[in-house]
Amino acid sequence: MKRSVVVAALGTAQTLAWGSSYYVPAILADPIAQGLGLSRTTVFGLFSGALLLSAVLGPSVGRAIDNRGGRGVLALSNLILAAGLVLLGFAQGIHVLAVAWAVLGVGMAMGLYDPAFATLTGLYGRAARGPITGITLIAGFASTVGWPLSAFLDAQFGWRAACLIWAALHIVIGLPLNRLLIPRAPPPIRASVVEGEAPPAPRGAMAILALVFAATWFVTGAMAAHLPRRLEIAGASSTAAIAAAALVGPAQVAARLVEFGALRMVHPLVSARLAAFLHPIGGILAVVGPGAITAFAVLHGAGNGLLTITKGTVPLAIFGPVGYGLRNGILGAPARATQAASPLLFGFLMDYMGIGVLAISAGLSLSPLCALLMLRARPTAAPAPA
Repeated sequence: MKRSVVVAALGTAQTLAWGSSYYVPAILADPIAQGLGLSRTTVFGLFSGALLLSAVLGPSVGRAIDNRGGRGVLALSNLILAAGLVLLGFAQGIHVLAVAWAVLGVGMAMGLYDPAFATLTGLYGRAARGPITGITLIAGFASTVGWPLSAFLDAQFGWRAACLIWAALHIVIGLPLNRLLIPRAPPPIRASVVEGEAPPAPRGAMAILALVFAATWFVTGAMAAHLPRRLEIAGASSTAAIAAAALVGPAQVAARLVEFGALRMVHPLVSARLAAFLHPIGGILAVVGPGAITAFAVLHGAGNGLLTITKGTVPLAIFGPVGYGLRNGILGAPARATQAASPLLFGFLMDYMGIGVLAISAGLSLSPLCALLMLRARPTAAPAPA
């Protein structure tokens, strides 16, 4: 199977997976809460529980992909995500709603970026940086597609039908892409085969990266769940807020194009430091007033676009491909945990602090920048052609 075909298939499947799970609450939380007679906080609390469950399952999913490859895991994720969305669409109360989000949490653990990155690393080894960037270029449009599509389906058919339509798309589109167009993985790479190919990892690198990803993913999770509302608090109308938030996807893709072109010859740590710096700049601009909401959305999206890539490429560059899935699952566990807490906690902070909440998100972006400066960027080999 040509690498370009694999990247296109996996990128499309990732767009569907993100748009139908992680990005759903930002648009459907309010109608779900109103339809079931629950508070918005309750709905986001269940969503946070789903993210926490995905954090717990991440290392096990990564180990399974290390041992057997990711094709089966990703295909199964489509079935599980579809089942969770069906349950969500038929929920009549909090109990079924909780079960639906638990199922979606399992599906997110098996079907979002970390398993996709581990799948590509199992297929291409150290040459996976290019394919990892490739799938994020495509899936960077997940929010741009997902938010307006969820809003359109809710407006036309109601939130229940929206969930069922998303479920159907997993069966009709996602499952065939993951099952038929992703190659079977070769046997796992042994440590002895690649011993001496790269210098040893810096001392404390795992702890530093765990801290970096935990802080940055808190901000990412908070913005994914609350960005439209956050922009409204800054003074934008509802229509302007959704329009500005929709620019996050293109900004992510633009930043990833820069990574794929200008930054591909430098160490991924350089991209990671840049990613951590962009959100605070946007936060400073957003304080100016409603006229700056577009700049904030674009800078946040660009930083998040680079961050998503570096979550996959920095561990690969520092530690190598052996045991990548398990290691990335371990690194991702605290990130998923903080991400799980972020929608609920950030919602409280917005209610209490208003626009001042940007100081929190800016500080949480600057702290990982300082931590990343503690890691030395060693030269990397030239990337293999796609």
